[in-house]
Amino acid sequence: MINLNYEYRIYPEPSQEETLLRWLFVCKRVYNYCLAERKDWIKSRKSPIDQCSLVNEYIIPAETKYPDYYYQKRQLTEAKKTNPELKEVPSQVLQEVVGKVDKTFRSFHNRGYGFPRFRKRIRSMVFPQFKTNPIVGNQIKLPKIGDIEINLHRPIPEGFVVKQVQVVNKASGWYVICTIQSEGNIPDPIPDLSYSSLGIDLGFSSLVATSRNEIIDRPKFLISLQSKLTSLQRELKDKVKGSNNWKKACKKIAQLHEYIHRVRKDYHFKLAHYLCDQAKMIFIEAIDFKSWGRGMLRKHSLDFAFGAFVDILTLVAKKRDVYLLKVDKDYTSQTCPNCNTLTGKKDLKERIHSCLECGFTIDRDVAASMIIEQRGLLAVGQTVLQSVEDNGIGAVEKSIARAILRSRKSK
Repeated sequence: MINLNYEYRIYPEPSQEETLLRWLFVCKRVYNYCLAERKDWIKSRKSPIDQCSLVNEYIIPAETKYPDYYYQKRQLTEAKKTNPELKEVPSQVLQEVVGKVDKTFRSFHNRGYGFPRFRKRIRSMVFPQFKTNPIVGNQIKLPKIGDIEINLHRPIPEGFVVKQVQVVNKASGWYVICTIQSEGNIPDPIPDLSYSSLGIDLGFSSLVATSRNEIIDRPKFLISLQSKLTSLQRELKDKVKGSNNWKKACKKIAQLHEYIHRVRKDYHFKLAHYLCDQAKMIFIEAIDFKSWGRGMLRKHSLDFAFGAFVDILTLVAKKRDVYLLKVDKDYTSQTCPNCNTLTGKKDLKERIHSCLECGFTIDRDVAASMIIEQRGLLAVGQTVLQSVEDNGIGAVEKSIARAILRSRKSK
């Protein structure tokens, strides 16, 4: 099955917007109640059996089962008898909220950290099922809401059906994320050695350095607007919390953050398409970008969102049938792409690669991207001509390096 997400802007009427906001408030209460029920059960099992706490104690009968997803979903029917506000919200929407709580706990157990927290606000809700196509003309029909005007800036592709709709309340307005589905599968790209290849090195001094000696500077999305953001936050500091002026200031800050996010995401997609235009095989380093977000340059790393860019590049490469491979990141900046000699660790201020063995000199990031391309070609089984005395991986890397350098010079 092929699943895609299409996002559209919607324009609900004042009465419909009021209903949506009320439903989001109910979803928040259901989420926090389900979370509290699980936390209380867990805390009750942590109490010592021979003594009680001097502060508080969670006493739940021993035969009480753990409130899992299916138990809490069944309890929704009983809760509607005593909470009329739950009857107003579609049952499947509330079930998705219970499923969201279950998903957060499963993620917590898989990771081993990040215990779920209570939510001050929920900005989205999911309508998971539709009998017929909810989009007709320039309107979308939601259960118990009715027809809402939608900006269908791109049509649903032929052969796709709308499976679910997520309504999101952003700072700039209301949006729907439609999950569309079609029969069939998209095959994974296969490395074709007859096509061109490209090595990419990501960094801070230069955002992208390619094996074709191209350097792309890093844009500064948040840092360029930091003074404006600081000014708005200072205005918020002087406002009375909860007042109308305080809410207006909060909305301005949220809109600025949303603008930064949109500009960053748009740049990610444009850069990913630009790189896919150049080759049918792309090789990048296998880097844990979470460690970058905790380092000395964490602000610059989070400003560009390297991890999000790699995810978008992977998505675009698959759509455009471009083979993408992550290779080993170790010693890419310490190896000469011309003779495969380890040149030793370099300081960050040293931006030029100069090999003492062969005299090869080039930009440091470009040299690293060439090493990345060589490792990628080795990984996909690139064959090269070797002399009789050459053997081993080092010799293959040398041969590939020389072949790539010759092709660069000929261009």
